[in-house]
Amino acid sequence: MLVSYKWLSEYLDLSKISAKELSDQMSLTGIEVEGVEVPEEGLKKIVVGEVKECVPHPNSDHLSICQVDIGEAELSQIVCGAPNVKAGIKVIVALPGSRITGNQKIKKGKMRGEVSNGMICSLQELGYSDSVIPKAYSEGIYYMPEEAVNGTDVFSYLDMDDHIIELSITPNRADALSMRGVAYEVGAIYRQTPNFNDEVLKEDSSEYATEYVSVKVEDEKDAPAYQIRIIKDVKISESPLWLQTRLMNEGIRPINNVVDITNYILLLFGQPLHAFDYDKLASKEILVRRGNNGEELVTLDGETRKITNQNIVITNGKVPVALAGVMGGANSEITEETTTVALEAALFDSLSIRRTSKEFNLRSESSSRFEKGINRGTVGQAGDVAAAMIASLAGGTVVSGKSIGSDLTLNEVNVSVTIPRINEYLGTELNEATVSEIFETLGFEYTLEKEKYTVTVPSRRWDITIEADLIEEVARIYGYDNLPSTLPKGETVAGSLTRGQLLVRKIKSLLEGCGASEAISYALTTEEKSRQFMMRESNTTSLQWPMSEERSVLRMNLISGLLDDVAYNVARKNTDIALYETGRVFYQENDSKKELPYEENHLGIVLSGNRVVKDWQTNAVAVDFYTIKGMLEVLFDSIGISAKISYDGTNEIAELHPGRTALIKMNDSIVGFIGQVHPNTAKEYDIPETYAAELNLQAIIDEENEAVVYQQVSKFPEVSRDIALLVDESVSNQSLVEIITKNAGKFLQSVHLFDVYQGQNIADGKKSMAYSLTFVNAEATLVDEEINQSMEKVAKALEEQFAVTIR
Repeated sequence: MLVSYKWLSEYLDLSKISAKELSDQMSLTGIEVEGVEVPEEGLKKIVVGEVKECVPHPNSDHLSICQVDIGEAELSQIVCGAPNVKAGIKVIVALPGSRITGNQKIKKGKMRGEVSNGMICSLQELGYSDSVIPKAYSEGIYYMPEEAVNGTDVFSYLDMDDHIIELSITPNRADALSMRGVAYEVGAIYRQTPNFNDEVLKEDSSEYATEYVSVKVEDEKDAPAYQIRIIKDVKISESPLWLQTRLMNEGIRPINNVVDITNYILLLFGQPLHAFDYDKLASKEILVRRGNNGEELVTLDGETRKITNQNIVITNGKVPVALAGVMGGANSEITEETTTVALEAALFDSLSIRRTSKEFNLRSESSSRFEKGINRGTVGQAGDVAAAMIASLAGGTVVSGKSIGSDLTLNEVNVSVTIPRINEYLGTELNEATVSEIFETLGFEYTLEKEKYTVTVPSRRWDITIEADLIEEVARIYGYDNLPSTLPKGETVAGSLTRGQLLVRKIKSLLEGCGASEAISYALTTEEKSRQFMMRESNTTSLQWPMSEERSVLRMNLISGLLDDVAYNVARKNTDIALYETGRVFYQENDSKKELPYEENHLGIVLSGNRVVKDWQTNAVAVDFYTIKGMLEVLFDSIGISAKISYDGTNEIAELHPGRTALIKMNDSIVGFIGQVHPNTAKEYDIPETYAAELNLQAIIDEENEAVVYQQVSKFPEVSRDIALLVDESVSNQSLVEIITKNAGKFLQSVHLFDVYQGQNIADGKKSMAYSLTFVNAEATLVDEEINQSMEKVAKALEEQFAVTIR
């Protein structure tokens, strides 16, 4: 919200209060001030001039030579290139030695051989944005009013000597989105009561508004308040300079006197209004209803909008003429031919307005206020003041009465609070006189009985509904800086991490010890990437209003985001990559948009490049399947669940290499996968050979971990025996180790695969696998007979189960 210091001074006595002091005090009372700007800062020697003579430049087809009266004895010659320059107008002149926007200095010079003593300026050259300059002057110079005195500074005429205070308004203080709201706030700070000099409404009692138009609201939930005033015999023209400059300084483009008045009232009351050309309505009926699917409306910006039943529309009884609360229709626009105005003052359902503005990407000052809330007590008053101003500035006559479609009955809001309660909350010792004075300066009526205040909240402060709101108001006006500083009281409880949080930290430490670095990827991705590397079937969860197509769907895996990270690094010549990420994936059980997705904590790991870098004594060693599997084995062993983990080869994950991929199971339930990224998928991401693994971290956290039991190193020697097996190449190491472990007896300490061979002297379809078995008895020395019995059981079981040949 931009607040004009000059405008505010019309309602309060700020003669002894600077704009800087005012902004500081507002910040202390809870409304943050972003900054204070003076439009004339950086500009100098810019005056009013009158073009007495204007002739074409002899050496140019677009320049003009002007003789300009700048309040001196002689006329000053200025060469001007504006298409709308002519004799008899008053203009903005930058004298030689002046400075315009961008700190650009204007010098006396020649243009195509003709002397130019300065420059005739456009508003852009004074720092005004293109978006606020009246369209009639957007491509040329600006005309000053006839009463402007030649040779005087232009700044006071354009209100460029004003101080513009930018407020950062939080949603709960939408009352400060109006000059009246800000005036009440400042009045409370400085113990003043605002005095509003509103235009007095005079009506023509010979006619009634209901004779011109009838209004009907189909559903009063959509429009709790809706009324129309009729102003006839208006003359559409430019607004007076004071109104134009006031709007431009507030960031709004002047259009014409009627439209400008509705925008002025929007800023003054925070009440959006809309003006229809009554004759263009082609009907004596206005119907407020929901749109019908298939209807279309060309809005004031020239765009054709397809309306749905989610939009509230204003119709002439048949076709839409406006999107309620958002933008009017071109078919009822105020133009120079307008003679009768139908002025709308209304209150619309905030949720519906929000949906409509989002649907059509039409965010306006009006829609913003309808969404955040407006003063329900001044809907009619704002329309009355606007009608009076139209009559005054456009020469119109206000027809008696209003045509009302719906009207609000305001219920009195009473909130109670006691002085002890206020002091308890604020840590203060405020007395009755202080609290009463604060409520009075806020303009809150109250009754007091035995230290209990019953406050009647005015309609302009619809944010106040409970006791805590009143206490906050007392604190704000008393001054947050005046509240005493105290230390917290009461019992405190030491914080701690949950078992799951501790386990996640341990896992991160383990992976970093294995050489991986943590990555953080976006939870939003494309629909295609969200469905890659999926561990379970699920519907996608799409955003209704995404920032971009690349960030439109919630992820259902971590690997696709990590592969984007790999691609980013590889593109920058960082090819040895080990990354991990912990984060949530989002599963949707059905297509219902009403149900929130189920969130599941996952762990993702990706490896690419070399795990050992080539140097003077070692060769480079590339990462492979067993590198990433080894990291997982370290993880499972360290958290005590390795005995519950098994691996099953699979070719069901399309994004992974079918011959180098396995499902990870815990107690026969799938908790993840591990494998090489399929070459086709790697090509899509533009990355080299990469290995990936993803785990359901939540399932691992929920699993009861086996306690780590430390045992004393046995004082009796361990015994190792090797066994070499010739087996079918389809038999997995895991299957063999399970049989060995099951049959080797209680003294088996470990099984280690130390050789795998296929080639010469080995039949096709076979492979040789050699294991080292380590036995130890903590209570006695093992003898050969015991070891031999165990090895015989192992050999017999292997032969029966897999038809192995002991080599």
